[in-house]
Amino acid sequence: MRKLSTRRRHPMALLALLALALLLTGAAYATVAPEPATAESASSVSQIEAGRQLFVVGCASCHGLNAEGITTAGDGDEKGNYGPSLIGVGAAAVGFQMETGRMPMAQTAPQAPRKHIEYTQDEIDQIAAYVASLAPGPARPSEEDLDWQSVDKEGISEGGEFFRTNCTACHNSVGAGGALPSGRYAPTLKGVDAIHIYEAMLTGPQQMPVFSEDVLTPEDKRNIIAYVKTVQQQGNDGGIGGGGLGPVVDGMFVWIIGIGGLTAFAVWIGMHGTRSKKR
Repeated sequence: MRKLSTRRRHPMALLALLALALLLTGAAYATVAPEPATAESASSVSQIEAGRQLFVVGCASCHGLNAEGITTAGDGDEKGNYGPSLIGVGAAAVGFQMETGRMPMAQTAPQAPRKHIEYTQDEIDQIAAYVASLAPGPARPSEEDLDWQSVDKEGISEGGEFFRTNCTACHNSVGAGGALPSGRYAPTLKGVDAIHIYEAMLTGPQQMPVFSEDVLTPEDKRNIIAYVKTVQQQGNDGGIGGGGLGPVVDGMFVWIIGIGGLTAFAVWIGMHGTRSKKR
C-alpha cells in the first residue's frame, strides 16, 4: 500500500493528468469550432465582393446602393420606381435579365427589349452571386434541368399540354409571340436558349406570371422546353407558315392578297373595258 501511494504522488502523474486534460480540451474545441475558410469559400466571398462593386457602378442608379429599389416621387397611381428591389429575386433573375441584354435598360419603357449584352459572362456571374447573397431566391437551373433533348415523346406531349394551357394566350401556340395591352408584348421564343426559357418561367419577368417549382416542377419545365424546341425544328408542310401567327396572318393574307388582288383586277377591268358612245 505504501508503494502504491508513493506512485500516485509521483511528480510525473500530475504532468500526465495535465496533458490528458489539454488533449480532451483540444478535442472538444475541434468538434465545436467553426471550420477554417477554404479556398472555395474565399473565392465565393471574393466573387460576391466583385459583384457588389459592379452593381454599385452599373445598377445602383436604378436599383439602389443596397438593391432595395428606388421609388419615384408622387402619390397613389403617380408613384412608381426607377428600378424594383432585387432583394430575394435570386441569381436566376439576374441571369435571365443580363444574359439576354434586357438589363441594364437603355431607357424607361413599358417593357425591356432583348438587345446586345453589355457585360461579360464572368461579370454577370459576379453580380448574380452578389444579388443571391442578399436574400434567398431562385437559383439558376442545373444541366439536368435543361437537358430537354433527353425528353421522350410522352414528355414532349405533356409539355405541349402545359404550354397550351398556360402560355399560348400570350406566346402563341408555337411560341411565336404576340401583342399585349399598354405597349407590352410576349416575345418570340424562337432561338431563345433553354436556360432563359426556364428562368423566365421561374422568375416571371415583367408581366409574365411566376411558375415556381411547386406550380411547375423542374421536370414539367424541361418538358415545356422540349415541346417548344421540337415545334421550332419542325418544317411547314403546308407551304407559307406566316411566322406561325395563326389566323391573324391568315386573315392578313386574305385581305391583302385576296381582296386586294380582286380590287386591283376590278379597277383594271374598269379602265380597259369597252366604252359605249351615245348616238
